[in-house]
Amino acid sequence: MDGILLQILNGLDKGSAYAMIALGLTLIFGTLGVVNFAHGALFMIGAFCAVSLQRLLGLSFETLDPTKKDFLGNPLKVKTPYIESWFGPEMGASIIDWSVPLAILFSIPIMLFVGWAMERGLIKHFYKRPHADQILVTFGLAIVMQEIIKHYYGANPIPTSAPSAFKGSLDFGVMLGFDPNVIIYPYWRLVYFAFSAAVITAVFSFLNFTTFGMVVRAGMADRETVGLLGINIDRRFTIMFGIAAAVAGLAGVMYAPINSPNYHMGMDFLVLSFVVVVVGGMGSLRGAVAAGFLLGVLESFASMNWIKDVIPGIDQIIIYLVAILILLTRPRGLMGRKGVMED
Repeated sequence: MDGILLQILNGLDKGSAYAMIALGLTLIFGTLGVVNFAHGALFMIGAFCAVSLQRLLGLSFETLDPTKKDFLGNPLKVKTPYIESWFGPEMGASIIDWSVPLAILFSIPIMLFVGWAMERGLIKHFYKRPHADQILVTFGLAIVMQEIIKHYYGANPIPTSAPSAFKGSLDFGVMLGFDPNVIIYPYWRLVYFAFSAAVITAVFSFLNFTTFGMVVRAGMADRETVGLLGINIDRRFTIMFGIAAAVAGLAGVMYAPINSPNYHMGMDFLVLSFVVVVVGGMGSLRGAVAAGFLLGVLESFASMNWIKDVIPGIDQIIIYLVAILILLTRPRGLMGRKGVMED
C-alpha cells in the first residue's frame, strides 16, 4: 500500500505539469483551431523567468569588510546584493530566498505579452491554413525560441532553488497512519501539485462563472453566431491565447526547482502534452486535465522496478501505448466531442 501511495503522489506530480500544459494547448485549439507546437517553448520561457528573477535579485556590489582580512592583513572584498542594501540584510535575504514564488508575478505580464505577440504577429495568419502548416510554423517558432534561450543562458541546466521553507521532505505516511519514514515526499512537489490544482480551478472558474468566459465558450461552440451578435470574438480569443501562454509559463516557473531549467525542456514536455490532449479529446478542457493526471499516474506506476524488470522500457512508452489503444477504440479521445478527429 505504501508503494502504491508513493507512485500515486509521483504520478500527480508529473500529471500536474502535463495537465497545465495540455490545458493551455486545448484552450488555443478550442478557441482558435490552431495546433500550437510552440506551446512547450512557453513552458520553457516560464521556467527561465524564474531563473532571470533569481539572477536579478542576486545582483551585488563589492565592499571592503574591515572585520575580515586576508593572510596579508588586508580587508577582504565582500559581495552584498543590492536588494539587501535597499531592504536590509534580513528582508533582502528573504526576498532572494522566495524568488521562485515571486517569479509568478514577474512572469504573468511577460507571458501575456509573449502570447499576444505570437498570436498577432504570426499565428493569426494561419487560422485558415491546414493543420500541417500550423504545425510546421509553430514548431519552427519553438526552435527559434529554444535557440535564443540557449544563446543567452547556455546549454547547461541552471539549478534554481525553492524557498528554504519548502526544502526537505514531508513524512506523508505518518499523516495516513503508516510507520515513520515509510512515505517521504518532497515539500516542493506537494506545493507544485497544490499550485497546479489552484491554477486549473481558476481557469475553469473564469470560463464558467464570468461573462467573458461564457462568451468565449459560446464562441468555441459557434464562432459565427457569436460574431453576428456584434461581439468581437477575435479579440477575446486573442486574450485567451495570452491566458493559455500564461498558464504554460506558470507551470514552468513552479517547475524550475523540480527540474533545473534547460533550453530543451519545452520540447521534452511538448510531445507528451500533445499526446495528453489527443487522449483527453481535442478541444475538451476537462479531458485534457483528466488525461494529464491519468497518464502521469500510469507513467509513475510503469517506472516501478519490478514492472520494468518484466517489461524493460515500459516507462518510456506507456503513455504512447495508452494513446494508441484509446485512439483505436475512440478516435475523438476520452471526452472529445463527437465528430472531432473521427472523419
